[in-house]
Amino acid sequence: MLVSGQQKLDRMRDGRVIMIGAERVEDVTTHPAFKNGAQTIARLYDFKRDPSRRDLMSYEEDGERFSLHWLRCRTREDLQRRMGSLRLMAQATYGLVGRSPDHVAGTVTGLAMNVALLDKLRDGFGRNLLAYYEYARKNDLYLTYAVTPPSGIKSKVIFAGETRDDPVLRVVREDAEGVVLSGMKMLATGAVYADEVWIGNLTAIAPEASAQSITCAIPLNTPGVSFWAREPFGRHRGQEADYPLSHRYDETDSVLVCDEAKVPWSRVFLHDNGEYSRRIYIESPANCYANHQSNVRFHAKMGLIVGLASRVAEANALGKVPAVRELLGRLAALEATIGGLVAGQIEAWENWPEGWATPNRRIMYAALNWCQEHHSEIIDILRTLIGGVPLQMPASIDVMGDPALRDRFERWWGTPSLNAARRLKLYKLAWDLTGSEFAGRHQLYEKFYAGTSQIVRNQSDREAPWELFHGIVDGLIDNVPDGV
Repeated sequence: MLVSGQQKLDRMRDGRVIMIGAERVEDVTTHPAFKNGAQTIARLYDFKRDPSRRDLMSYEEDGERFSLHWLRCRTREDLQRRMGSLRLMAQATYGLVGRSPDHVAGTVTGLAMNVALLDKLRDGFGRNLLAYYEYARKNDLYLTYAVTPPSGIKSKVIFAGETRDDPVLRVVREDAEGVVLSGMKMLATGAVYADEVWIGNLTAIAPEASAQSITCAIPLNTPGVSFWAREPFGRHRGQEADYPLSHRYDETDSVLVCDEAKVPWSRVFLHDNGEYSRRIYIESPANCYANHQSNVRFHAKMGLIVGLASRVAEANALGKVPAVRELLGRLAALEATIGGLVAGQIEAWENWPEGWATPNRRIMYAALNWCQEHHSEIIDILRTLIGGVPLQMPASIDVMGDPALRDRFERWWGTPSLNAARRLKLYKLAWDLTGSEFAGRHQLYEKFYAGTSQIVRNQSDREAPWELFHGIVDGLIDNVPDGV
């Protein structure tokens, strides 16, 4: 079933508990902090449901149609088709919505390609996962996830003279019906708009902390569940032209808080197994499918950045300056590089697990590392080209509503190549990508969404064919004579 945008908006009014500081948000579709983001997600659902994109965004199986990001690929052609849908979704939001509906779907889809792994850990967990996969794709769910412990908080600390309870989300008890969760988990990006939250672990769990290994999925309105949002960047923004990205593309990040939240056994996919709580994503295509989407999304974002850099250079009358052309050429080369890394994942696809098709894991992890290493540099190049012009713009485009102010603004702020209003919108866009709170959040997001650089590079270390590399060295040495 392909859900419409209106159906998705209706799902957001399900009694979920969203907190902005002390304020409880009653309806994310109408609240000033979230309504524009809610509309962005709704438009994504309508976008992929549009009849003109039927075969680009969905596939048919057993007489039903499903969004293509739920496709368990078996061939290179399947992977190519699935990647095409990821690209269109990313381009629809200029690569600025990282946890769009096709991201966590990749995690669940990848796990559904190796359910035997879960059943090996405990009989029934694989069946639970496969049933959940079928439910999620049938209902076209938008999933978020909370898969890392809260940063900077130790399990046991002395707080205000007393030992504080462990704040990390864990199972506090279980019975015949299910498990009960309490504690915090981060960082549920997009949770205010999602349908359900996937709880798991992308970082290693110590054996003695096996209660934290719980892996499950629950609706956002589950009793005892709340989401504590960071400051939403859109709630104090006025005109869209003043903050065009904050206004529409702030997906919001939240901390998941569980206080005696009950999860039925049918929604539990791993429990009391710290060793495998992370390994299930590595020993199935889950991590690869999800982060392949991240690579595709970053490539779409690069298109916006490179195009904006060129337009800004033109607006500054610097487009023909050799030094500026060199910077633009560097950005273009970087854009082509990530494009090649994305394409290479399909070209060098893997028959793994046996009978399934997965993007090349080595190239995918290399692309993750590349994006993490280069994003700050890319934004700094763009910032250099922009210069100080954003600081010369009026606070708001509302000057256009006052005849006297508009006349002076149009005469003095315009240039031969750009009228004043278009010039203001260009530099407001540039500021929202390089200098605003929204821009600052993206700097953090691109650096840490896949884990720290150490985690990302360790993924490449794990996947590297070290025996092959050693063989090259050893073969050369073996061909060198021992003596005269």
